[in-house]
Amino acid sequence: MGRTLKRSAAFTALARALAAGARGGPSLGARVAALPRMIRATARGEYDGGLRLALMAAATAYVVSPVDVVPELFLTVFGLLDDAVMVTWLAGSVLAETERFLEWEAARRPVVPGQVIG
Repeated sequence: MGRTLKRSAAFTALARALAAGARGGPSLGARVAALPRMIRATARGEYDGGLRLALMAAATAYVVSPVDVVPELFLTVFGLLDDAVMVTWLAGSVLAETERFLEWEAARRPVVPGQVIG
């Protein structure tokens, strides 16, 4: 049951993020640009995304690994279904996590960066 809830939450986040981008939310470019900053902030211990980033990295490794070719060889269309589910989950998770990171990043910067002119 817990896995189903997490999976449905990722799919919901994917749909919400795609709709938000169309309504003026963070653009796909802003989300992609946030990924390296999110990884750096997590590596420094400033951002709490370590487990989520590890799960996303594992999902990426699963989709691109040669071991994943075995189900496709024997199960054809059904073997591709696991990849489709994994890629959809991964996209939803990346979109949700980058949105969460961008909100966290914005909350940390209450002052607009610049110079004080006196």
